[in-house]
Amino acid sequence: MAPTGGPTEGPSESEKPEKAEADKDDDHGQADKDGTEAPDKPAGTADGDVQDSSDSAKGPGAPAGVGADAGAAVAPSGSGEDEDGDTPSADKAEPKSEGAPARSRPAWAKGDGEDRKSDGEDKKADGGDKQADGKSDGKGDGGDGKKGEEPVDRPTAVFKTLPREQVDQPTTMLKLPRELKAKPSTGPSAKATASPTASPTVGSTAERNVEPSAKAATASSTAAPAVQPPAEPTVQPSAAPSDEQASTFVPLRRTDVPLPPAEAERTRQQPMPPLPPLDLLAELTNTPPPPETPVRTAVRRVKIWTPLVLLLLIVFAVVQALRPLPTPGLTLSGEPTYTFEGGKLDLPWPGEGQGGVEVEGVGTIGMYGEQKPAPIASVAKAMTAYVILKDHPISGDEVGPKITVDKQAGEESDRPDESTAPIKEGQQFTQKQMLQLLMIPSGNNAARLLARWDATSEEAFVEKMNAAAEDLGMTNTTYTDPSGLEASTVSTAADQLKLGKAVMQNDVFREIVNTPQIKIPGVEPMIYNNNRILLEPGVSGIKTGSSTPAGGNLLWTADTIIDGESRRIVGAVMGAQQGATLDDKLQLSIDNSLKVIKAAQEGVTSAAVVKKGEVVGYVDDGLGGRTPVVATKDLRAVGWAGLEVRLKLGVGAGGQVPHSAEAGTVVGELTIGSGTGKVSTPVALQKDLAEPGFGAKLTRIG
Repeated sequence: MAPTGGPTEGPSESEKPEKAEADKDDDHGQADKDGTEAPDKPAGTADGDVQDSSDSAKGPGAPAGVGADAGAAVAPSGSGEDEDGDTPSADKAEPKSEGAPARSRPAWAKGDGEDRKSDGEDKKADGGDKQADGKSDGKGDGGDGKKGEEPVDRPTAVFKTLPREQVDQPTTMLKLPRELKAKPSTGPSAKATASPTASPTVGSTAERNVEPSAKAATASSTAAPAVQPPAEPTVQPSAAPSDEQASTFVPLRRTDVPLPPAEAERTRQQPMPPLPPLDLLAELTNTPPPPETPVRTAVRRVKIWTPLVLLLLIVFAVVQALRPLPTPGLTLSGEPTYTFEGGKLDLPWPGEGQGGVEVEGVGTIGMYGEQKPAPIASVAKAMTAYVILKDHPISGDEVGPKITVDKQAGEESDRPDESTAPIKEGQQFTQKQMLQLLMIPSGNNAARLLARWDATSEEAFVEKMNAAAEDLGMTNTTYTDPSGLEASTVSTAADQLKLGKAVMQNDVFREIVNTPQIKIPGVEPMIYNNNRILLEPGVSGIKTGSSTPAGGNLLWTADTIIDGESRRIVGAVMGAQQGATLDDKLQLSIDNSLKVIKAAQEGVTSAAVVKKGEVVGYVDDGLGGRTPVVATKDLRAVGWAGLEVRLKLGVGAGGQVPHSAEAGTVVGELTIGSGTGKVSTPVALQKDLAEPGFGAKLTRIG
């Protein structure tokens, strides 16, 4: 663009000497490089900042004294080059207008050599407006511009800025401390810029020559107002001092207020979650974590889980080793049963009624007839004796307390239609004597007297009889009176076998029922037992009973010798009705019973089930270890042909198998049968018994 001031005039004669002086000033380059002003030049001027007046200010109509300075201040973009592309040398200064002081070259402009392109590039120090003026299209002699050619706008070259001073700061979050605040420049250019009395021409020139360090400080102050020092009021020169007044900078806040001390900024963010172990380690060691791959993932999992698994295994092993050992037990290794040779034993059963035979402690030989409740007559007195001995037990030579015969018992002794004991009112008999009067002559009055003595009434005593029957498992038995005279007192042969086995456990009772005859003081005459087979070998009988509804009944016992030991056989024959009289019926039942007794005594035998030294089982330590045990003697079981007996291997009453023992140590017994029919043999270790090893303890689960 053409300058607004109109055509410029050529320099006057008075200005030529000043041009010569300006050429001399270039010889003082060393002084300019040191950043100081030449002594012969006025402050605020520099070489190379003003173009040759012969090229830019010779146009017609240019005012004297204005063209040179105006051309330098408002040079258009790209005015540093002529049309031929040649850059004028920085040391070829143009003649200056009269009254324009000479300006020194700033230090930053000479750092890159004399070939820096500086002509036509002006920039204000405070970052203000750029003013660009087109080339002068003067027609003076020696002008480089072509006649009639339009001016061209070219971009202004940018000054290179010096690197900012590096400051060590602990963190970018901290504010700059006081000592690092930007300081105002004290160079000549800054003074020229800050001077309020500078002329418009000189001021505009000084603004373009402000050192980059001062500009950087100004930019830094603008970017960070918190640390900007108080700004001094400056005078902004205008491009046309004749038309406009200079502006004055007014600070937005007071400059005399002290700045607050710098302090570290505090974060208001929420705490971040903890990093994974590998990421945290990478951050602490400043080493980035390796890329994730399936192999690294597998290796990491192995490294993490292997110690945990090993720890769990160690704890498991310690717990398994310290756990209490299970209690060892005995286990039968052979068949748990043994069957006697021969066919099934057949007994001579009667053709009427019901009955059965059983070997005590071994089992039942057989039963006959329909097992349904039927009247049992005086056989009921066996339960009366059982309850009395249960409530008032006696054994051996004991006779028990004395019982006084009451008036009712004395009066009932004369009844002709029932069996009675010859006792009188006021007499005293021992408990044993009263049991003898009950069982041997089968006195009904003695049964009712014992009931009143034990339970104060016959009805209460009957309740005790039924309760005892229930305890023995006599499910088909009902008692309604203590003597059995009433037809409502019923039972079965199977139930009576249960009662016979229980009541024969008392030695006083066995002695009484095995007595054929007896003389009791105060009782006349001799008392005889109506069970006439008591004199047969091994027969000891329990109780007879006969009545019209019941017929002839007999509950009996017999002994047999097996392997030098006595074995008791219990039997019952009930419902003999083929006799003409009650006595005939009773004798028929006795005869039938004797046949069965003799067949049972002959049929019951023994057999060797286990021989001495035979392995019968083993000790199980509970962890898989087994130590065999052997029988210490022959074991013979009691039975009969076709009988199947069961073997049991155990530790015995109150015994316990040890965890370790030497060979030959008895650790249990092998038994067959139960009760009085039980047979057994001790068992011992075949070899040493040792505690389970560590491996067995470690692998146990239960």
